[in-house]
Amino acid sequence: MTVAINNNLPALSNEGGLSAYLDQIKKFPMLDAEEEYMLAKNWKTTGNIKSAEKLVTSHLRLVAKIAMGYKGYGLPVNEMISEGNLGLMQAVKKFEPEKGFRLATYAMWWIKASIQEYILRSWSLVKIGTTTAQKKLFFNLKKIKNQIAPESEGDLKDEHVNEIANKLDVSKDEVVSMNRRLSGKEFSLNAQVGEDGDEWQDWLVDKELDHDLKFAHQEEMENRKGLLKDSINILNEREKEILHSRRLTDDPMTLEDLSKKYKISRERVRQIENKAFEKLQKHMLLQAKSKNLLPVN
Repeated sequence: MTVAINNNLPALSNEGGLSAYLDQIKKFPMLDAEEEYMLAKNWKTTGNIKSAEKLVTSHLRLVAKIAMGYKGYGLPVNEMISEGNLGLMQAVKKFEPEKGFRLATYAMWWIKASIQEYILRSWSLVKIGTTTAQKKLFFNLKKIKNQIAPESEGDLKDEHVNEIANKLDVSKDEVVSMNRRLSGKEFSLNAQVGEDGDEWQDWLVDKELDHDLKFAHQEEMENRKGLLKDSINILNEREKEILHSRRLTDDPMTLEDLSKKYKISRERVRQIENKAFEKLQKHMLLQAKSKNLLPVN
Protein backbone atom coordinates (compact mmCIF):
# COMPACT_ATOMS: atom_id res chain seq x y z
CA MET A 1 0.00 0.00 0.00
CA THR A 2 1.78 3.12 -1.22
CA VAL A 3 -0.62 5.88 -0.17
CA ALA A 4 0.93 8.38 2.26
CA ILE A 5 -0.60 8.53 5.72
CA ASN A 6 1.27 11.47 7.18
CA ASN A 7 -0.17 14.42 5.29
CA ASN A 8 -2.72 15.34 7.96
CA LEU A 9 -0.69 14.45 11.06
CA PRO A 10 0.47 16.99 13.67
CA ALA A 11 3.60 18.82 12.53
CA LEU A 12 6.75 18.77 14.66
CA SER A 13 8.96 21.78 14.07
CA ASN A 14 12.60 22.05 15.11
CA GLU A 15 12.09 25.68 16.13
CA GLY A 16 10.23 25.74 19.42
CA GLY A 17 7.40 23.54 18.20
CA LEU A 18 7.88 20.71 20.69
CA SER A 19 5.62 22.13 23.40
CA ALA A 20 2.79 22.81 20.99
CA TYR A 21 3.20 19.38 19.44
CA LEU A 22 3.01 17.61 22.81
CA ASP A 23 -0.07 19.58 23.79
CA GLN A 24 -1.66 18.63 20.48
CA ILE A 25 -1.00 14.88 20.58
CA LYS A 26 -2.34 14.63 24.15
CA LYS A 27 -5.77 15.37 22.69
CA PHE A 28 -5.88 12.20 20.59
CA PRO A 29 -7.72 9.40 22.42
CA MET A 30 -6.31 5.96 23.06
CA LEU A 31 -8.10 3.11 21.29
CA ASP A 32 -9.58 0.02 22.90
CA ALA A 33 -8.77 -3.35 21.34
CA GLU A 34 -12.01 -3.65 19.37
CA GLU A 35 -11.83 -0.17 17.87
CA GLU A 36 -8.18 -0.67 16.98
CA TYR A 37 -8.98 -3.96 15.24
CA MET A 38 -11.82 -2.47 13.22
CA LEU A 39 -9.73 0.52 12.10
CA ALA A 40 -6.79 -1.70 11.15
CA LYS A 41 -9.07 -4.08 9.27
CA ASN A 42 -10.69 -1.19 7.41
CA TRP A 43 -7.31 0.30 6.48
CA LYS A 44 -5.96 -3.03 5.29
CA THR A 45 -8.97 -4.02 3.20
CA THR A 46 -10.17 -0.67 1.82
CA GLY A 47 -7.18 1.66 2.13
CA ASN A 48 -9.25 4.15 4.12
CA ILE A 49 -6.75 6.90 4.95
CA LYS A 50 -8.82 8.19 7.87
CA SER A 51 -8.57 4.81 9.60
CA ALA A 52 -4.80 4.77 9.15
CA GLU A 53 -4.45 8.30 10.49
CA LYS A 54 -6.49 7.44 13.58
CA LEU A 55 -4.27 4.42 14.24
CA VAL A 56 -1.19 6.61 13.96
CA THR A 57 -2.43 9.56 16.04
CA SER A 58 -3.57 7.30 18.86
CA HIS A 59 0.03 6.06 19.22
CA LEU A 60 1.94 9.34 18.91
CA ARG A 61 2.33 9.53 22.69
CA LEU A 62 3.88 6.08 22.64
CA VAL A 63 6.48 7.31 20.15
CA ALA A 64 7.29 10.35 22.29
CA LYS A 65 7.72 8.20 25.38
CA ILE A 66 10.01 5.72 23.62
CA ALA A 67 12.02 8.59 22.14
CA MET A 68 12.58 9.97 25.64
CA GLY A 69 14.38 6.74 26.48
CA TYR A 70 17.13 7.84 24.09
CA LYS A 71 17.47 11.37 25.45
CA GLY A 72 21.01 10.71 26.72
CA TYR A 73 22.57 10.60 23.27
CA GLY A 74 22.81 14.37 22.91
CA LEU A 75 20.51 14.60 19.89
CA PRO A 76 17.39 16.79 19.44
CA VAL A 77 14.32 15.19 20.98
CA ASN A 78 12.28 16.67 18.12
CA GLU A 79 14.30 14.71 15.58
CA MET A 80 14.07 11.43 17.49
CA ILE A 81 10.29 11.79 17.79
CA SER A 82 10.05 12.55 14.07
CA GLU A 83 12.09 9.45 13.23
CA GLY A 84 9.99 7.37 15.62
CA ASN A 85 6.84 8.63 13.92
CA LEU A 86 8.17 7.39 10.58
CA GLY A 87 8.67 3.97 12.15
CA LEU A 88 5.14 4.08 13.55
CA MET A 89 3.70 4.82 10.11
CA GLN A 90 5.59 1.89 8.63
CA ALA A 91 4.20 -0.33 11.38
CA VAL A 92 0.64 0.80 10.65
CA LYS A 93 1.11 0.07 6.94
CA LYS A 94 2.32 -3.47 7.65
CA PHE A 95 0.20 -4.30 10.72
CA GLU A 96 -1.95 -7.42 10.42
CA PRO A 97 -4.79 -7.29 13.00
CA GLU A 98 -5.70 -10.94 12.43
CA LYS A 99 -2.52 -12.01 14.23
CA GLY A 100 -4.23 -11.21 17.52
CA PHE A 101 -1.79 -8.79 19.19
CA ARG A 102 -2.06 -5.04 19.71
CA LEU A 103 -0.55 -2.47 17.39
CA ALA A 104 1.62 -1.05 20.19
CA THR A 105 3.46 -4.36 20.55
CA TYR A 106 4.21 -4.57 16.84
CA ALA A 107 4.95 -0.87 16.41
CA MET A 108 7.57 -0.80 19.17
CA TRP A 109 10.00 -2.69 16.91
CA TRP A 110 9.59 -0.16 14.10
CA ILE A 111 9.73 2.88 16.38
CA LYS A 112 12.89 1.72 18.17
CA ALA A 113 14.56 0.69 14.90
CA SER A 114 13.88 4.07 13.29
CA ILE A 115 15.18 6.02 16.28
CA GLN A 116 18.26 3.84 16.67
CA GLU A 117 19.10 4.10 12.98
CA TYR A 118 18.84 7.90 13.22
CA ILE A 119 21.13 7.92 16.27
CA LEU A 120 23.69 5.70 14.58
CA ARG A 121 23.62 7.85 11.43
CA SER A 122 24.14 10.98 13.52
CA TRP A 123 26.88 9.52 15.69
CA SER A 124 28.70 8.11 12.68
CA LEU A 125 29.79 11.70 12.05
CA VAL A 126 32.06 11.34 15.07
CA LYS A 127 33.11 7.82 14.11
CA ILE A 128 31.18 5.82 16.68
CA GLY A 129 32.10 2.64 14.82
CA THR A 130 29.82 0.16 13.14
CA THR A 131 30.79 -3.25 14.50
CA THR A 132 28.22 -5.26 16.39
CA ALA A 133 30.22 -4.93 19.60
CA GLN A 134 30.48 -1.15 19.26
CA LYS A 135 26.76 -0.79 18.62
CA LYS A 136 26.08 -2.97 21.64
CA LEU A 137 28.37 -0.75 23.71
CA PHE A 138 26.70 2.40 22.38
CA PHE A 139 23.17 1.32 23.32
CA ASN A 140 23.99 -0.48 26.61
CA LEU A 141 26.74 1.57 28.25
CA LYS A 142 24.40 4.00 30.01
CA LYS A 143 22.25 1.20 31.47
CA ILE A 144 25.20 -0.83 32.76
CA LYS A 145 26.92 2.29 34.06
CA ASN A 146 23.80 3.16 36.07
CA GLN A 147 23.76 -0.35 37.52
CA ILE A 148 27.35 -0.48 38.72
CA ALA A 149 28.15 3.21 39.27
CA PRO A 150 24.87 5.18 39.46
CA GLU A 151 26.40 8.24 41.12
CA SER A 152 29.49 8.54 38.95
CA GLU A 153 30.13 11.57 36.76
CA GLY A 154 32.86 12.15 34.23
CA ASP A 155 35.39 9.37 33.61
CA LEU A 156 34.72 5.91 35.01
CA LYS A 157 36.95 4.26 37.60
CA ASP A 158 39.33 1.60 36.29
CA GLU A 159 37.41 -1.25 37.94
CA HIS A 160 34.17 -0.08 36.33
CA VAL A 161 35.84 0.22 32.93
CA ASN A 162 37.16 -3.34 33.28
CA GLU A 163 33.75 -4.69 34.31
CA ILE A 164 31.93 -3.03 31.41
CA ALA A 165 34.58 -4.12 28.91
CA ASN A 166 34.21 -7.73 30.07
CA LYS A 167 30.40 -7.62 30.05
CA LEU A 168 30.20 -6.23 26.51
CA ASP A 169 33.35 -7.85 25.12
CA VAL A 170 35.00 -4.63 23.98
CA SER A 171 38.32 -3.01 24.79
CA LYS A 172 38.79 -0.74 27.81
CA ASP A 173 39.76 2.11 25.49
CA GLU A 174 36.44 1.77 23.67
CA VAL A 175 34.55 1.97 26.97
CA VAL A 176 36.44 5.10 28.05
CA SER A 177 35.99 6.77 24.66
CA MET A 178 32.29 5.97 24.40
CA ASN A 179 31.60 7.10 27.96
CA ARG A 180 33.18 10.48 27.20
CA ARG A 181 31.10 10.87 24.05
CA LEU A 182 27.90 10.05 25.91
CA SER A 183 28.60 12.33 28.86
CA GLY A 184 27.25 15.43 27.17
CA LYS A 185 24.28 17.48 28.30
CA GLU A 186 21.04 15.52 28.63
CA PHE A 187 17.51 16.76 28.08
CA SER A 188 15.95 17.76 31.38
CA LEU A 189 12.78 16.07 32.59
CA ASN A 190 12.08 19.28 34.49
CA ALA A 191 11.91 21.41 31.36
CA GLN A 192 8.57 23.16 31.00
CA VAL A 193 6.14 21.88 28.42
CA GLY A 194 3.13 23.75 27.12
CA GLU A 195 1.46 26.88 28.43
CA ASP A 196 -0.01 25.31 31.57
CA GLY A 197 3.37 24.98 33.31
CA ASP A 198 3.59 21.18 33.06
CA GLU A 199 7.03 19.59 33.11
CA TRP A 200 8.20 16.75 30.85
CA GLN A 201 7.99 14.30 33.73
CA ASP A 202 4.40 15.39 34.45
CA TRP A 203 3.44 15.01 30.82
CA LEU A 204 4.92 11.53 30.65
CA VAL A 205 2.82 10.28 33.57
CA ASP A 206 -0.06 8.72 31.70
CA LYS A 207 -1.41 5.62 33.44
CA GLU A 208 -3.16 4.33 30.37
CA LEU A 209 -0.07 4.80 28.23
CA ASP A 210 2.19 3.31 30.90
CA HIS A 211 -0.04 0.25 31.08
CA ASP A 212 -0.02 -0.17 27.29
CA LEU A 213 3.75 0.26 27.12
CA LYS A 214 4.29 -2.08 30.07
CA PHE A 215 2.12 -4.73 28.43
CA ALA A 216 4.03 -4.34 25.17
CA HIS A 217 7.36 -4.71 26.98
CA GLN A 218 6.12 -7.83 28.79
CA GLU A 219 4.87 -9.38 25.58
CA GLU A 220 8.16 -8.54 23.87
CA MET A 221 10.12 -10.23 26.66
CA GLU A 222 7.91 -13.30 26.57
CA ASN A 223 8.41 -13.55 22.81
CA ARG A 224 12.19 -13.33 23.24
CA LYS A 225 12.19 -15.98 25.96
CA GLY A 226 10.14 -18.28 23.75
CA LEU A 227 12.44 -17.75 20.76
CA LEU A 228 15.50 -18.38 22.92
CA LYS A 229 14.02 -21.57 24.35
CA ASP A 230 13.13 -22.83 20.87
CA SER A 231 16.53 -21.96 19.39
CA ILE A 232 19.09 -22.76 22.09
CA ASN A 233 19.19 -26.45 21.24
CA ILE A 234 20.88 -25.79 17.90
CA LEU A 235 24.07 -25.26 19.93
CA ASN A 236 26.29 -28.00 21.29
CA GLU A 237 26.85 -28.27 25.05
CA ARG A 238 30.09 -26.30 25.14
CA GLU A 239 28.61 -23.53 23.02
CA LYS A 240 25.56 -23.39 25.30
CA GLU A 241 27.66 -23.20 28.45
CA ILE A 242 30.03 -20.54 27.12
CA LEU A 243 27.24 -18.40 25.67
CA HIS A 244 25.22 -18.64 28.87
CA SER A 245 28.25 -17.79 30.99
CA ARG A 246 29.11 -14.77 28.85
CA ARG A 247 25.78 -13.30 27.69
CA LEU A 248 22.80 -14.94 29.36
CA THR A 249 23.53 -14.29 33.01
CA ASP A 250 23.53 -11.21 35.21
CA ASP A 251 27.04 -12.06 36.40
CA PRO A 252 29.03 -13.03 33.29
CA MET A 253 32.31 -14.92 33.54
CA THR A 254 35.49 -13.44 32.11
CA LEU A 255 37.30 -14.89 29.11
CA GLU A 256 40.18 -15.72 31.44
CA ASP A 257 37.99 -17.78 33.78
CA LEU A 258 36.44 -19.70 30.91
CA SER A 259 39.81 -20.34 29.28
CA LYS A 260 40.98 -21.99 32.49
CA LYS A 261 37.79 -24.01 32.86
CA TYR A 262 37.93 -25.43 29.32
CA LYS A 263 41.74 -25.43 29.06
CA ILE A 264 41.72 -23.41 25.87
CA SER A 265 42.99 -19.93 25.02
CA ARG A 266 41.01 -16.78 25.69
CA GLU A 267 40.86 -16.14 21.96
CA ARG A 268 39.37 -19.60 21.39
CA VAL A 269 36.70 -18.89 24.04
CA ARG A 270 35.91 -15.62 22.28
CA GLN A 271 35.62 -17.40 18.92
CA ILE A 272 33.26 -20.04 20.33
CA GLU A 273 31.15 -17.39 22.05
CA ASN A 274 30.83 -15.26 18.91
CA LYS A 275 30.10 -18.23 16.68
CA ALA A 276 27.45 -19.53 19.10
CA PHE A 277 25.87 -16.10 19.36
CA GLU A 278 25.74 -15.69 15.59
CA LYS A 279 24.17 -19.14 15.17
CA LEU A 280 21.60 -18.44 17.88
CA GLN A 281 20.83 -14.95 16.62
CA LYS A 282 20.32 -16.16 13.05
CA HIS A 283 18.01 -18.96 14.13
CA MET A 284 16.01 -16.68 16.47
CA LEU A 285 15.63 -14.11 13.70
CA LEU A 286 14.32 -16.71 11.26
CA GLN A 287 11.90 -18.00 13.89
CA ALA A 288 10.75 -14.48 14.75
CA LYS A 289 10.07 -13.63 11.13
CA SER A 290 8.24 -16.91 10.51
CA LYS A 291 6.01 -16.13 13.51
CA ASN A 292 5.57 -12.49 12.44
CA LEU A 293 7.18 -11.22 15.64
CA LEU A 294 9.58 -8.89 13.83
CA PRO A 295 9.06 -6.35 11.08
CA VAL A 296 9.74 -7.76 7.63
CA ASN A 297 10.93 -5.19 5.06
